[in-house]
Amino acid sequence: MIDRLSTPNQRRAYGSGGINRVTSPWRAKSVPYITILLASLLPIWMLADVMPLAPPIGFLVFLGWRIMRPGLLPLWIGVPLGAFDDLFSGQPFGSGILLWSLTMIALEAIEARFPWRGFWQDWFTAGLAIVLYITAAMVVSGASLTVHLALAAIPQIIVGIMLYPLLARMIAWFDRFRLSRSRRVG
Repeated sequence: MIDRLSTPNQRRAYGSGGINRVTSPWRAKSVPYITILLASLLPIWMLADVMPLAPPIGFLVFLGWRIMRPGLLPLWIGVPLGAFDDLFSGQPFGSGILLWSLTMIALEAIEARFPWRGFWQDWFTAGLAIVLYITAAMVVSGASLTVHLALAAIPQIIVGIMLYPLLARMIAWFDRFRLSRSRRVG
């Protein structure tokens, strides 16, 4: 009865939500940054091996948030997040700042050119960004580029590309958590 009487402007867009339930602005703004920073910390717990198999998880989560939610991260955010990643990734300081910022600019250009995309196009874009990031990180690191170094990076690239759909699902779950309503006290 009440549902029929209420105007469409008063109804909630995503279900009833309950009384006294609102989206937390703190959670809505902080979850993407916290997940990217925690993913950048993951290389600390990875074991050093003969060749790197673990892809740059911080960059993958950053890429996932940017592709899944195009307007969420500002264009300049590549600088502080790249700097934080540089502190824990072992790359020379400034490489993450440069590469993450260039990634944001490139994704903005792709977003302006192709505003409507599907999952396969997003996966292709992420795969291309992963390949370019890992190869550019090898160049920026100052290591002598040899065929053996390129062959050692291939498993890391393949794991990174294959890991993107799983990270996209995880980011979608974090995005649902970010926008979920919680009880407001007071």
